[in-house]
Amino acid sequence: MSLTVLSDEQIRGLLESLTRNEVEELVETLRGALHEYSTSTQSMEDGVVHQPERTVVHSKTTGATTLFMPSFSTFGHAIKVVTISSPLADSKLPAIRPTGSVTLYSPQGQPTGFLHAQTLTAFRTALASSCLLVKRASVRTITVFGSGLQAYWHIRLALMLRGDTIRQVFIISRRFSDNARDILQKFYCIRQDVKQREGWEQAQFSLLTPGYGEYARLEKEHMRASDVIYCCTPSTRDLFDASILTNHEGRRKGRLIVAVGSYTPQMRELPRELLLQATRTHAPGHMHYHKHATEGGVIVVDTLDGALKEAGEIMEAGLEPKQLVELGELVMIHKLAREEEESQASQSSTDVSSISESVDKLDLTLPGSAMSTALGPEAGNGNGSNNKRSSSRSPSRKGSSASLSLPFHHQHNSSQGSLNPVDQQQQQRRSSSTGYRDHHLARWLTVGNVIYKSVGLGLMDLVVGFEIVRLAGLRGLGSRVEGFSAPLAPAP
Repeated sequence: MSLTVLSDEQIRGLLESLTRNEVEELVETLRGALHEYSTSTQSMEDGVVHQPERTVVHSKTTGATTLFMPSFSTFGHAIKVVTISSPLADSKLPAIRPTGSVTLYSPQGQPTGFLHAQTLTAFRTALASSCLLVKRASVRTITVFGSGLQAYWHIRLALMLRGDTIRQVFIISRRFSDNARDILQKFYCIRQDVKQREGWEQAQFSLLTPGYGEYARLEKEHMRASDVIYCCTPSTRDLFDASILTNHEGRRKGRLIVAVGSYTPQMRELPRELLLQATRTHAPGHMHYHKHATEGGVIVVDTLDGALKEAGEIMEAGLEPKQLVELGELVMIHKLAREEEESQASQSSTDVSSISESVDKLDLTLPGSAMSTALGPEAGNGNGSNNKRSSSRSPSRKGSSASLSLPFHHQHNSSQGSLNPVDQQQQQRRSSSTGYRDHHLARWLTVGNVIYKSVGLGLMDLVVGFEIVRLAGLRGLGSRVEGFSAPLAPAP
């Protein structure tokens, strides 16, 4: 079996050349893998998904933090080793740009790929964020905190996927650094025919740093004008004052807010008050008399276990598992809800304050269903405390996702005509309630306030790594070491 070796330059060139259709296919592939991971459709013994906790090693001598991230899925398995500057390193030590490698293995353990991890890591993180970006109804103005590779690839994928509507990109950097200058130069240097193909040739880019006299005013104006806010800095303190988005004026507009830069309990990008507002529920019958964007009642995370142990914002806010929903659960629920909408007339409804309120109207019979992880035991059978998954990510929930009793999905009964009038009336009420919730879920994801916190998953590296190797093979990129692994011995 051959081994494909790809340098960072080769990976960067390949990813820059992707068409919108190719990026959309990558989004769908990653979405499916995250769905398997989150809903645990089969057990680990069946060889589907296994995501151990990452190992982190710090060096006071060099100021480096090295992370070891293994993962296992139907694609095969992988190990990523990446080194970055420690957020607690002595400021006198030289900064370390994120670097490392991803090694890919076949399901039988044969090495098949060796990839530089720098661009791959930034791209796969932005690709996961894009699972939510593609659902937004309006993406015209983007604000990005940070000027490194994570910031670049979040903007770049937004332009690839939604470039035909993006007109303004605000970049906010802690200082006017080489990274800050370089990120603007990268976008200016993209060929005009590429900009025209992706539809953003008229987009404007600007850079704001705290050294500018009008920084506070412009920061507030940029953020309130934005449809999407990306936070891509390894910060140990809040990036902005919560009131910018939590007061009456800040809440008039719904936004997608993505935080991917912080990844330890000591780090944070989002203010506590913003998370508490997003997860606040209201008493039944409570009415809003102000125009506020729809809230979801939950924070979206890439991994529940990781967010509770490593996301400083989540820990500082004291959020509980029932207030978090994994991205892999949410994106597939939305697909099921959309399929339901296409198969029946949509029910008109009035918005409520949170998804948590609307879910209360449905009888969720499966405690392991996707949204019960986020909405707590009241969404299932009351045994939510028994649903916590192990740190090794060995799935405890089995069965096909199509058969799950999902909070935003219900099954049709083709023999409705044989039901007695009482049963028919009950079924109609259930259908009306489900349509009501489907409508609210779709509204929240498309125009509401959605906060997504990511601490990173080795599974993302595995899935995207194998896709990069596939695309590199189609384009004739990289080096191939033929016969690197001996053929497997035939079964006796």
